[in-house]
Amino acid sequence: MSRRLLKAAEAIRGVVSMAILTELRDPRVKNVTVVGVEVLPDMKSAKVHVSIMGSEKEQQLSLSGLQNAAGFLQKKIAERIETRYTPRLTFVLDKGVKNSLEVNRILREVLPPTPAEETGDREQGTGDSD
Repeated sequence: MSRRLLKAAEAIRGVVSMAILTELRDPRVKNVTVVGVEVLPDMKSAKVHVSIMGSEKEQQLSLSGLQNAAGFLQKKIAERIETRYTPRLTFVLDKGVKNSLEVNRILREVLPPTPAEETGDREQGTGDSD
């Protein structure tokens, strides 16, 4: 990806994530983190990768809320970023964060605790403070 596209993707990510956090009033959209943005070379469309915490149903609800708010978010991009075209946004569920949390949980169940974890558990219970 060219430097120009990377800069545009990062700018779009910033605008979209701030707009979702501060301006979007859709009650369906909650616990959403914008992970990244992929912009096509012609700058006419962009895929917004989002991580949504919650059940499968909550994720789908938030995703449909985001898709419904795409026009509003595109308007915010047009106001804050000067480009020839305002990219059409599509939202994609990124399961990377959720998958890594699940792998971590499984590993903690399967692997024996390391000596550092065992001593850390004992030290937390002593209540010593300097």
